[in-house]
Amino acid sequence: MREWGPPPGGGYVRRPGSRDADARPEPSADARERLAHTGIDWDPSRIDLDLIGGTGDIERARARFRANLPEIIWDAAKLEGNTFTLPEVRTLLDGVTVAGKRLEDQQQVLALNDAYNELDRLVGAGEFSLSKAVSDDLHRRVARHEAIEAGNFRGEGSTTGGGSVRLSSGGVVDGRAHGDGGTRLIAAFDELAEYLAGVGDPRERALIYTAAATRHQFYFDGNKRTAKLMGSGILMSAGFDAISVPFTRLYEQNVTLDRLFDTDDATGYMRLLADRAR
Repeated sequence: MREWGPPPGGGYVRRPGSRDADARPEPSADARERLAHTGIDWDPSRIDLDLIGGTGDIERARARFRANLPEIIWDAAKLEGNTFTLPEVRTLLDGVTVAGKRLEDQQQVLALNDAYNELDRLVGAGEFSLSKAVSDDLHRRVARHEAIEAGNFRGEGSTTGGGSVRLSSGGVVDGRAHGDGGTRLIAAFDELAEYLAGVGDPRERALIYTAAATRHQFYFDGNKRTAKLMGSGILMSAGFDAISVPFTRLYEQNVTLDRLFDTDDATGYMRLLADRAR
């Protein structure tokens, strides 16, 4: 949870039981800058970007993405508690309804398929960009059956509040106040995008964006999925492989997300994203 650092008035609230700020060392100047512009900190020396596969050829990256799409969708759905098996996902993507499955699970798989296919189209057409418009459209597709006001940042529509995250350890972290019309979150997105424009390596940009967008909780629900879609778009547009965290590493994801939300330290989560980028 944020206990120091900008942005002023950001609205993060420390709940009882969070770690005492006195127990943590004073952040370095680099850490303060990273926090000021992205809302997270990380240790670049501990993140191996070379784990992210790719040749720099966009069409090859897209081909690998399409070949692995059922597995990517299955992993993303399982991480959300979906009950579909991988063979059942393949069957559903072939256009055949799977008997005995909840409608909600089927809708989630099909929404993921829609969002990932649109991402592939955007990259292939050269239309992907690190923009709120693209993020909102992908979120509208991937979370249309789950999120309140899908496609809008929190506070942009008629519903206010939201953003709290329950940790796997049982604690709760309050998210940034969204401001009138979502203005605070929009400003945070713009600041993040401006910072990333100065990051030369697309692999680093993708990891920073995915972790920071997850931490900001721009939307009411579907934040991790949308952040991974956007991070994958950054990677694929540069000929690298899309992000996908296997369900077998759910525990590791939970632990690293707990640390991200509790301390703003994204190092572990970024290492996980890099290690499993397909």
